[in-house]
This record gives sequence, C-alpha cells and structure tokens, in this order.
Amino acid sequence: MNAQRRRGVWLVIAGAIAALALGVATTISLAAIGAFRGPAPAGWTGPGARCSRPPSLAGQVVDVTVGDMGGMMHSMMGTPRGHVPPGGGPGGYGMGMMWLRAAPRSVPAGTVSLRVVNAGALTHEVVVLPLRAGQAVGERPVGSDGKVSEAGSLGEASRSCRGGAGDGITSGATGWTTLALRPGRYELVCNLPGHYAAGMYDELDVAGW
Repeated sequence: MNAQRRRGVWLVIAGAIAALALGVATTISLAAIGAFRGPAPAGWTGPGARCSRPPSLAGQVVDVTVGDMGGMMHSMMGTPRGHVPPGGGPGGYGMGMMWLRAAPRSVPAGTVSLRVVNAGALTHEVVVLPLRAGQAVGERPVGSDGKVSEAGSLGEASRSCRGGAGDGITSGATGWTTLALRPGRYELVCNLPGHYAAGMYDELDVAGW
C-alpha cells in the first residue's frame, strides 16, 4: 500500500471516530436537558413475550406506557442487553432514550388502577409517590445508587403479568396495581437504578370528591 493510499485510509478512520464521538456527545447533551422526554416513538414495541390479557381492573383505569431504546443503544455500544452500570453514564442508562407516559393524567379520587405496558427492551416498574405543594415532577434527588427515595409510596406495579410489587416488568410484559387515591398530585416513577434520572417520570392528578 503506497503512502497516499495509507493516508486516505487513515483519514476515513479518523472521520468515522470523530462522527461517533460527536453522536455520543450529542446524545448525552440531549439526555441532560430532557430532550428525550417526548412521546414514545410511534410503533415502538419491545421484543419480549406478551402476557395474556390482564383481568378487569377496578375503578378508573390509567394506562401507563414505559419504554426505552436501550436494546438499540447497547447493540451499537457492544454491551449485553440489560447490562447497565448504576447511575447511567457512557454506555449506561444516561445514554438511552427512556419514557414513562400516563393516560389519562387526571382522574377522580377513589379507586384507581394503573395498567403498565413495558414497550422497551429493558425491565421497568412504576412506583406512585405523592408530590408536595409546589414540587414538580423530575425534581427528586437521586442517590448514589441511582434511585430516589420511596418514602410515602402508595404502591407500585412491578411484576410481569401480575399485579403489585415484584422484581420489575420485563420487556413486552404488562403489570398492574389498584390503589385508593385521595385528591392531590402524584408522581409516577420508574425507580430502577438510573431510570428516574434518564427521564422516567410523569404526573398523575387526582381531583377532589
């Protein structure tokens, strides 16, 4: 290989490395400002097996969709699916696109059931936490373990194809929980390490009787 050809090859390699670095830096910047907290991408579904149809749920039903593009990001970065260091960062949750969306976001007080569908590639959950007056969603301090405090939790949906608390809702599965909610504002969060910081939260408002 002559010198001119070698120089051309190295220029191509250097350009590819620069493009990859720019893409990673842009992704981190967008995640930091919450740019990935948009609606779930249309048509995106996780690859996991689906559950059978959940039973009829009591009260007002709120459909919650949780998801990510972690599988795609990990394939690009060459890391195993679901293997993510606590707290995010390069190659971790902080680089993934994650979302948590509730519909409707306002319900009457009383019996409320959350039906959670995991449309992502990673395991997720939904924990219900009260919001103080003046407190906005996404403002909870994140600990060194990548999680927020669950003090005051009213319950959670974190079992695949089952109701109540468990080890998380796996890709493609559905979980649910039924709660008695008083009037007020609540934050729905995924509290697996790094997920809250990556944008997995939404507000649920409960109107008075």
